[in-house]
Amino acid sequence: MPGENLSRDEARERAALLSVDGYEVSLDVRSALGGAEGEGPRTFRSVTTIRFRCGEPGASSFADLIAPSVTAVSLNGRDLDPGEVFDGSRIALEDLAAENELVVDAQCAYSRTGEGLHRFVDPEDGEVYLYTQYEPADSRRVFANFEQPDLKAPFRFEVRAPEEWRVWSNGAGEYADGVWRFAETRPISTYITCVVAGPYHYVTDSYERVLPDGTRLEIPLGAMCRKGLAPHFDADDVFLITKQGLDFFHEHFDYPYPFGKYDQAFVPEYNLGAMENPGLVTFREEFIFRGKVTRASYEARANVILHEMAHMWFGDLVTMEWWDDLWLKESFADFMGTYASVGATRFEDAWITFANRRKAWAYRADQLASTHPITADIRDLQDAKLNFDGITYAKGASVLKQLVAYVGEDAFLEGARRYFKRHAYGNTRLGDLLSVLAETSGRDMAGWARSWLQTAGVNSLTPQVLLDAEGRIDELAVVQEAAESHPELRPHRVRVGLYRRDQGGALERYAAEELDVAGPRTVAGKLAGAEAPDLVLVNDDDLTYCKTRFDETSLATLRAALGDLTDPLARALCWSALWNLTRDALLPAREFIGLVLRFAGRESDIGVLQMLHAWADSALTHYVAADWRETGGRLLAEGALRELRAAAPGSEHQLAWARFLASVAAGEAELALLRGLLDGTEQVEGLTVDQELRWAFLAPLTAHGRAGEGDLAAELARDDTASGKRHQVRCLAARPSAAVKAQAWAQVVESDALSNALAEATIAGFAQPAQRELIAPYAEKYFAAIERVWAERSIQIGMDVVRGLFPALADSEETLAAADAWLTAHEDAAPALRRLVLEARDDLARALRGQARDAAAAEWPGGPISGR
Repeated sequence: MPGENLSRDEARERAALLSVDGYEVSLDVRSALGGAEGEGPRTFRSVTTIRFRCGEPGASSFADLIAPSVTAVSLNGRDLDPGEVFDGSRIALEDLAAENELVVDAQCAYSRTGEGLHRFVDPEDGEVYLYTQYEPADSRRVFANFEQPDLKAPFRFEVRAPEEWRVWSNGAGEYADGVWRFAETRPISTYITCVVAGPYHYVTDSYERVLPDGTRLEIPLGAMCRKGLAPHFDADDVFLITKQGLDFFHEHFDYPYPFGKYDQAFVPEYNLGAMENPGLVTFREEFIFRGKVTRASYEARANVILHEMAHMWFGDLVTMEWWDDLWLKESFADFMGTYASVGATRFEDAWITFANRRKAWAYRADQLASTHPITADIRDLQDAKLNFDGITYAKGASVLKQLVAYVGEDAFLEGARRYFKRHAYGNTRLGDLLSVLAETSGRDMAGWARSWLQTAGVNSLTPQVLLDAEGRIDELAVVQEAAESHPELRPHRVRVGLYRRDQGGALERYAAEELDVAGPRTVAGKLAGAEAPDLVLVNDDDLTYCKTRFDETSLATLRAALGDLTDPLARALCWSALWNLTRDALLPAREFIGLVLRFAGRESDIGVLQMLHAWADSALTHYVAADWRETGGRLLAEGALRELRAAAPGSEHQLAWARFLASVAAGEAELALLRGLLDGTEQVEGLTVDQELRWAFLAPLTAHGRAGEGDLAAELARDDTASGKRHQVRCLAARPSAAVKAQAWAQVVESDALSNALAEATIAGFAQPAQRELIAPYAEKYFAAIERVWAERSIQIGMDVVRGLFPALADSEETLAAADAWLTAHEDAAPALRRLVLEARDDLARALRGQARDAAAAEWPGGPISGR
């Protein structure tokens, strides 16, 4: 539709013209039940009344609505012809008065893509579940509105639903006369309104707190999931983290939670991790664990719960004007999720996970050709959709951690408190935050923002150590470098740590200096005279955002004794630095795999261990030379099996190694063991092969032709659930057959019959590292199809297809040339589509550089590293 992709300029013009006093939205979702699917989309009735003012009476504007049809439109009592004023995505509004009332009666479509009002039919029991997901601009698929974040207003929802259902929205609800009516909200943006409806399993609790003025705050708590997941739902732990988070944020923000109740819904076929709808947060239901998982999974869930809770202040109470300043909510929530985890929950080591996992996402995104400043240039809604990325989230959070080091924790928190009170229920830009931080810290925030928020790229910090004749440090300097494409050198507040072996062989820190790094070279003066270190860690304690490099002595120490580094955060930072060296083609990928084989079995932090598994798998798939791939896979599989048998029976480390074995198994011995564990003819002491682990073992067996359609049908009969269906679909697409690949391709590329979750599962199964030759013909088909797919499908499905089916496993110069040719020939394609292809092309080019470096490795392990 011509108007579907709202531009920033249009939004600014409309915000200057209009102000919204309130919405009344009436939905009738009784059509969600019964009846076969027709030729067109299944629809529901949506009636919206909007009261708004116009600063220039007589002017024209438009409302947003994406719907199959509109029954009636009335503006200030005048009936308008829907055929004339509605074009499929916009309703033209002419001759506006100073005060206006718009009423729109429409037939809106249920979604199968996770955008708008998603309808899910549970294959286990046939029950129907609904939920909404809007960010950045899909509330217009459910009701008519002004779809931009700076036109906030109070909302009042009412919903007619099947009698046996329950319905939730942002406000507290009451049921009477067949209608669910919800309390009016405070002024909020359209994209964080929400409706959840269906026969959900619902658990309640409450939170109480006495505020500093003596007022007693009472917040009703609720948590829900599908009935089929109820036996696995550990709501007590969800409520525990929720209460700990509410305590933490009340103590630190000095602003009471502003949205009444606090419900949390775990919903099926969700595209995101979660969404911060005030009073009704939605999460992907995979956070309800059907089998045994490690502590890292519970930590990740706690982090997301706290991330979304932080949004109640950063994002919901105070909201960015436009998506350029998306970081004003996402960076803060990402930072606060970890900050609160450490400060309020049992996950006191969450900064280790942040350093190892979240920042890896940021480092990758910040080295793509599509990298952008944290405060991005968002021209339109398609740009906005793609900017929910590693820069906006993880780099932004990393920079905020640097900001806390720069201004001090007290000044940072006091700035946040003033920000909430000054801008409550309003919209802000970058300058609004910087002004309060300048007030509280006395620091030059404009210069800091220019360097950190308004430029792109990641710096590298490398130690230079000069020793005197007695073997002590004569001078230790930190050298800062930047990529040619993004040459900005930034101010870094860092802690430089010196480590050496003690008499027992442990590698421990014995000296450190915290300093401000500025420019190309900064001397750490306080470390002069210290004994010579075995290891210099220039970003000790992970205060800044940078790529850490090593001098040759430090690198030699890590090669020999990485496992002897006693501090888990320092160890995680070294692993992250080594992975960045591998991705930058400075460390041969086979050497990184060798380090994992030597030292991962000694890793105490389960989250770091699981990240190492993922990196080793990625190194094998993308970065080792092709002629060493089989050898590397065999070594990893043998190492995984060895560590599996050595791990403590029943431990989470044992479970992690079992899952890693499944991800790399290719040889006869490993595949036979997995088959035996499934059949019950083999056992590993303490390892419980639950349903989720069964599917994990079936995946490699299927991909290597050791399990077929019959095995998968039998497993689905054993696990005839929505989760089981997704696993089965993924495994079906993974079978090593040309006919299977053709069918999977057609299901995703040529048809829109699959829901978002099943399309995602099919894409995941299609491309298997062991099937490079089988899927090679699809490289050409990919470039021929993607522009049509982008035009015909929703943006979410388009993103999934373009990202997921890029021929990354056809890793050759020919594929790189094909990507370049497509980009050259399609300079006028949608910018968001071009960005996706360009990012995938960059990843492929990086993989080829890594393979060339690995092929040139003089020896393994321990070959020299050349280059900076």
